[in-house]
Amino acid sequence: MDSTFVPAVDPPGEPSGDAWWFVFRDRDLLVREATDSAELPTRADAGTGPVAVRWQYLGSLAGRECWSAEAAADAEAPAGMGFRPLRGLYGQVPEPLFALAGRAVQIVEWDRTHQFCGGCGAPTVAVEGERAKRCLRCGLTSYPRLSPAVIVLIRREAAEGPEILLVRGQGFPERFYGLVAGFVEPGESLEEAVRRETVEEVGLTLTDIRYFGSQPWPYPHALMIGFTAAYAGGDLRLEEREVADAGWFTPEHFPQIPPPLSIARRLIDAFVAERPPSLQPQPPSAR
Repeated sequence: MDSTFVPAVDPPGEPSGDAWWFVFRDRDLLVREATDSAELPTRADAGTGPVAVRWQYLGSLAGRECWSAEAAADAEAPAGMGFRPLRGLYGQVPEPLFALAGRAVQIVEWDRTHQFCGGCGAPTVAVEGERAKRCLRCGLTSYPRLSPAVIVLIRREAAEGPEILLVRGQGFPERFYGLVAGFVEPGESLEEAVRRETVEEVGLTLTDIRYFGSQPWPYPHALMIGFTAAYAGGDLRLEEREVADAGWFTPEHFPQIPPPLSIARRLIDAFVAERPPSLQPQPPSAR
């Protein structure tokens, strides 16, 4: 599928008949059900479904218009369709549509929660040509919210070879482990946030902090910024309110790790790929 997406705010006119519609009831997406896949509705499909409370123009994907919409909390899906949690649709819809659904759910939620000014409480209106809402009384302008968060793969050299730190957060399923992560605080650089979160969660110090990549994470509106780092010192000391367990692992002994859609898994897979081919076991995925 062509993944060329052209973002836009102002629609070209009435929605076209073959436009993609990303209709959300809370954070569940309306899809046409199939045995092992799911399809996004077009305008014709969406027109027979829930009545939209609000809608937004997103732009075009591969030349087709894309719209998002908010369905009422008690809306029912039409026959042959259903509302499904977005994360559960990974791998069941083409990746360009899945990525765009992540954009759409954030815009729908932002629009829903910014009908009134956060400064004075007066109604807001959409700003022409921008993804923004402006207060009719005091002029305060609000843009879609993004919450930057850092995630870091920490490695160290051991007798068996390089190993990485994996942590199990409080509330994680048993045997499911991920990486140290947390939100950036006001006034922090990204690197400072990496160091602080690591000290707070597991009591370790780091060196050689390097940028790896980033990923929009619409659960609900985070931007995950990935780093790699080397262990510099300290003994594991867990922040028990957040971390249930942590340990050093080689790929041969990985517990259950994050699924492929996450930047955590990309970081782990990149670590595994550095090993010689004969020492590259396939890490198990979270199901």
